[in-house]
Amino acid sequence: MGLLTESANNNHEVRELEDGLDSYGTWLEKHPSALDSFEGMVAVADGKKLVLFLDYDGTLSPIVNDPNRAFMSDAMRSAVREAASLFPTAIVSGRSIDKVNDFVKLENVVYAGSHGMDISTPSASLKHQDEGHQIQSVDEQIIEVLEKKIKPIKGAMVEDNRFCVSVHYRRVNQEDVDTLKEMVHSTVKAYPNFRISGGKMVMEIRPSINWNKGRALEYLLDTFGFNSSSDFLPLYIGDDKTDEDAFEVIQGLGRGFPIIVSSVTRDTKASYSLHDPDEVMEFLLRLAKWKKEAESTVPKI
Repeated sequence: MGLLTESANNNHEVRELEDGLDSYGTWLEKHPSALDSFEGMVAVADGKKLVLFLDYDGTLSPIVNDPNRAFMSDAMRSAVREAASLFPTAIVSGRSIDKVNDFVKLENVVYAGSHGMDISTPSASLKHQDEGHQIQSVDEQIIEVLEKKIKPIKGAMVEDNRFCVSVHYRRVNQEDVDTLKEMVHSTVKAYPNFRISGGKMVMEIRPSINWNKGRALEYLLDTFGFNSSSDFLPLYIGDDKTDEDAFEVIQGLGRGFPIIVSSVTRDTKASYSLHDPDEVMEFLLRLAKWKKEAESTVPKI
């Protein structure tokens, strides 16, 4: 009887896996692989100026249990460095600008931290000027209250990202997750100027202002000098809900390449997909190679 039960369970797992593969295959038809679609994409980009926007966690580094150890590989750093030497490139992250800078360690990219509320470019710095100091002081209060409130929840972690706060629950027992979420929601109710948004095993507490990664993308396009141009194409690669705002902006522009990093089916405004950070690295290297080959064929005057 035990063997029959084990066999039935195995058959059920196989059917679930096959259903998942079928579902992902259908999803890929709507969001084709950027690697498989590469030739068509660069054909569209030929003669235009590509501008690269890259999320960090889950895009340039793998998602890890300890967010303080989301290290970027040397190979990925090399790929980003090479791409950034050929295209204007920005890292747009929910992390604080100092933290993402410490992870990436590149001087030829622009950094946008706190979901674009803190942007550093070679020529300017935007910290959502008017609200900046007020937001930072309130964040400190929220962090202190949150840390006390969630202390009983094993594995929960509060991360100060300067202009926003992240509550990570990747290491929290599943049966405690709902309790943790209730604690965070009840805490943030006392701060009407802040709102909660979701991510991959994280709750993001952000100021209730009209600013997100999409607005950051628009600001950076203007900073790079492309908003008044008609020959540029933004390319944004990200893996989380917060990246959807940037995908939406690109869709609204009617040009460019929004690319989601995902190994599972999900609702997204992205047009293309990559499976994981390894595929992101391969895509960036192919993009750099294409650009170099294109430049080498341009006749010198």
